Amino acid sequence: MRLDELEALYRSRFDTFARVAASVTGDSERARDAVQEAFATAVRKRRSFQGSGPLEAWVWRIVLNAARSDVRRNAAQVAYDAPTASNGHPETDAELRAVLARLPERQRTAVFLRYYADLDYASIGEALGIRTGTVAATLNAAHAALRTQLEEART
Repeated sequence: MRLDELEALYRSRFDTFARVAASVTGDSERARDAVQEAFATAVRKRRSFQGSGPLEAWVWRIVLNAARSDVRRNAAQVAYDAPTASNGHPETDAELRAVLARLPERQRTAVFLRYYADLDYASIGEALGIRTGTVAATLNAAHAALRTQLEEART
């Protein structure tokens, strides 16, 4: 893999990486730092990329690991910072943000990778280190939990 491929991915998808990382860290500034740290790691370890999956999925795994490391380092959790929607505008539905924040981390991350990063199931699986069928089951469970919680909130 060439450095220019990583640079192009960084430039074109930084905001998306940061929005998803914010769903893990709970803070947009810490998320941006985690993404930068992840790309520095990707540059250092680029020779270990074997090309068995998409480059972007490999980088997603590094970004998620960097965000999780940040959470472990900063044990005092801050309030959940919902990402902006894929159109670049902040999500306005506070109820939805709250429900998303209550999802287990893997479900929440899968939802953000699917709907904010627009990754396919195979790339999500690669990024999370799980099989494609597990991605489908994880998203199904997340959809069911979101549906139930939103219905309960509206009654």
